[in-house]
Amino acid sequence: MNSTQACLRTLADVARQYGEGKPDGLPGFHDEVLTLLWGPRFDREHALALWRSATGRLPTPGAVMLHDLLRVADRFDDLPPTEQHRLRHLVLRHRRRFALATD
Repeated sequence: MNSTQACLRTLADVARQYGEGKPDGLPGFHDEVLTLLWGPRFDREHALALWRSATGRLPTPGAVMLHDLLRVADRFDDLPPTEQHRLRHLVLRHRRRFALATD
């Protein structure tokens, strides 16, 4: 598994676990993911804001969720820019497919 696939897998695992198993489990799910990935570095401040808002409504301990988010952040930041762009493109493609499936 290459580093982009590892980052995508970690991101998907976090999304499934904390997004209640599906993208529509969180309002604006894909937009939130893109916000985290849009810049040259993972947006840790936004991730912390998401973490703070989620800790009160999720049964998973907040420290575990925070650890998982930071693991995704580190993996994303370790990717070369071309692979970061590829990951963003995959999220955009998934958002389009999800929108078509729910219409």
